Amino acid sequence: MHKSVLLKEAIQYLNLKEDAIIVDCTLGYGGHSSEILKRIPKGHLYAFDQDEEAIQSARKRLSEISSNFTIIKSNFVHLKEKLQELGITKVDGILFDLGVSSPQLDEEERGFSFHKDAKLDMRMDQSQDKDASVVVNTYSYEQLVHIMRTYGEEKFAPSIARHIVEKRQEKEIETTLELVDIIKESVPEKYRREHHPARKVFQAIRIEVNDELNVFEHALHDALDMIDVNGRVCVITFHSLEDIICKKLMKEVSTLSTVLKDLPVIPENLQPNFRIVKTVHPSKEELIDNRRARSAKLRVIEKVKE
Repeated sequence: MHKSVLLKEAIQYLNLKEDAIIVDCTLGYGGHSSEILKRIPKGHLYAFDQDEEAIQSARKRLSEISSNFTIIKSNFVHLKEKLQELGITKVDGILFDLGVSSPQLDEEERGFSFHKDAKLDMRMDQSQDKDASVVVNTYSYEQLVHIMRTYGEEKFAPSIARHIVEKRQEKEIETTLELVDIIKESVPEKYRREHHPARKVFQAIRIEVNDELNVFEHALHDALDMIDVNGRVCVITFHSLEDIICKKLMKEVSTLSTVLKDLPVIPENLQPNFRIVKTVHPSKEELIDNRRARSAKLRVIEKVKE
């Protein structure tokens, strides 16, 4: 069963009012959404997801709470466009939970897990063409090194990429465990003993397949644009690359221009439109209860003026 990370904290910092319009950009199996819906009896929840199976499961769960929700089958990169089609231009709260849901990791056929044998896939949106097999079997040595270093921070990227290119010349690499074996052969014994050598590589390929970082940056810009005064955007990140994007953009919109810093009085209209509320880490209890929370971080920003 998927456990939503930082659930209590996300709900608390969204600062929900009973008539609020809230967007959950990452519906998944409805963990955060169901708790949001309980707290907005006179409001409305708009939830985004690309995964048909997750949508069906979440729809059933949410229907048992209220009918005040709309599920939008789309990547959250289309956040603004899809909401505007429904006549929504301003909202009171937006949540991003950037973790891959446990069912996606646990379902063998989805190919996200390096512990289970499956076809190389890793697509969040099952209707798109590019999957992990395309990345592993067609990307050049240089491209493979780049994505492993950039998205996985993998120090043995050159060795792993070289072995992938060599192996696929013999035959196409088709499954997750075939790839895991190649990765294991490419790194020193000591590295294999310390942690699973495929973790960072699988993360890097997943990010590449789903264009996750560009999608998130674009969507976060739109979220900040659509949030109403006194509304909040909450973002739960799980690795440093997402968190760097989030932290940088939130800092930009909440920091006074350097040109104005030396003025004795700064006019109201030149003050930043946002303030950073808090950065929250999982509690010790949650870390014990849910290992997938160990790298999570919640960043919260509030719009203070138009």
